[in-house]
Amino acid sequence: MDDAEVEVRRSKRRRRTVSAYRDGNRIVVLIPASLSRREEAEWVRTMVQRIEKSERRRRLSDDDLMERAWDLSNRYLGGLAAPESVRWVENQNTRWGSCTPGDRTIRLSARLQAMPGWVIDYVLVHELAHLLESGHDAAFWAWVDRYPRSDKAKGYLEGWSAAARLEPPPGSDVD
Repeated sequence: MDDAEVEVRRSKRRRRTVSAYRDGNRIVVLIPASLSRREEAEWVRTMVQRIEKSERRRRLSDDDLMERAWDLSNRYLGGLAAPESVRWVENQNTRWGSCTPGDRTIRLSARLQAMPGWVIDYVLVHELAHLLESGHDAAFWAWVDRYPRSDKAKGYLEGWSAAARLEPPPGSDVD
């Protein structure tokens, strides 16, 4: 196990199922109250390994992000959005992503790494669209809305922000 804190929650209502999820730096494991301490330890080890394996599989390198950006540009933006670099950054706590059209760089908040791939793809398409249209006008949104899961991803990000008690950006924009 990594340095994650593990919290075990026993439930008398839970009969057979065991589940786990990440809550910040902590992994919460939900188990039936009837399990022995030995069974608990086995399930905790198993569930922590599953969470960590899933998180490792989801982490994309900066090179992976660049490749993904090009694929999305080709699929949804006619290959017209050509980034010079795409990378994760740790210092974006109020934005999901940002784009500097002058040097064609895109930066994505590392907070996105724990989110579903289709949400990351939406943020990439949003930032790629800034390489074609700098503002958030109708032409910009027409590009972004070519991504078929735009509305769902916007809703996901708004919900995440609300749950985290973060202020959503004006107009529920990504950046």
